[in-house]
Amino acid sequence: MSWLITGGAGYIGAHVVAAMCDAGEQVVVLDDLSTGDRARIPGVPFVDGSVLDQALVERALREHDVTGVVHIAAKKSVDESVREPLFYYEQNVEGLRRLLAAGAATGVGSFVFSSSAAVYGAPDVDLVRESTECRPVNPYGQTKLIGEHMLADVARATGLRYAALRYFNVAGAGRPELADRGEANLVPMVFRRIDQRQAPMIFGDDFPTPDGTCIRDFVHVADIASAHVAAARSLDEGTVSALTANVGRGEGVSVREMIDEIREVTGTTVDSWAEPAVVARRAGDPPRVVASADAIREALGWTAQFGLRDMVTSAWEGWSARTAGAA
Repeated sequence: MSWLITGGAGYIGAHVVAAMCDAGEQVVVLDDLSTGDRARIPGVPFVDGSVLDQALVERALREHDVTGVVHIAAKKSVDESVREPLFYYEQNVEGLRRLLAAGAATGVGSFVFSSSAAVYGAPDVDLVRESTECRPVNPYGQTKLIGEHMLADVARATGLRYAALRYFNVAGAGRPELADRGEANLVPMVFRRIDQRQAPMIFGDDFPTPDGTCIRDFVHVADIASAHVAAARSLDEGTVSALTANVGRGEGVSVREMIDEIREVTGTTVDSWAEPAVVARRAGDPPRVVASADAIREALGWTAQFGLRDMVTSAWEGWSARTAGAA
């Protein structure tokens, strides 16, 4: 079976590409390189373009005899989605529609969709289960929920087998060269501040949580990648035909706790300038979102293997290698 991986030159995508290749799967990557880097995926067949270019996608699917798609390409900044909702609907919703249309035209039989915990919004529960009501609080989450509905509708109409994986908060690096280079996520954002000897920022400390900061379920990117391999293989083997599942560890970590962990790893616990500074909340941030990972364990036999220290240490190694190379 051959898999097209959209967004495969990005942070998460490159980890999925590496994991799929290590598992012996044939892959081809499609990426517009707006945030990705082709150097992350050496030796992998590559198509430079956007999922919005349906004709290009159809050609790629036919030329590479693709029978399954792993769709990771998307815009993912919560605050940007609040400022530019139409851009997010174009990229994430219309992009998926055209990708599904291209897949239907070329006989693609399996589809792994990169969804998000943002579909739940701000659930008032200790552990978020797949049965928890989905009430997104920002346009990014809305686009992911619409994508899930679209995928399920197409599957009912065509027999497409699919898995929608609702990622929680991704961190870490499988290899230093694959580390997160953006600064939209908490960990690299804090690294940048520390590199510049500036106080890490906490966006609000008045949430209804024990220390007043947001609580999230952080999951290692290598675990996210292994979940994709498990889903792809189950779809290929026919043991799964329609799955919507959380991908997380089931453990909540507050923003302040994560910053404390980062300061431990970076050796800045005694530096007064590295004490976090509290600034205004960001629009659309829910107080607590922590996964129940029972469904994916039961369906795919998957569980997360890495802990918080693994995530921070590997991410810091990747950040340090990149900044040293740029010096």
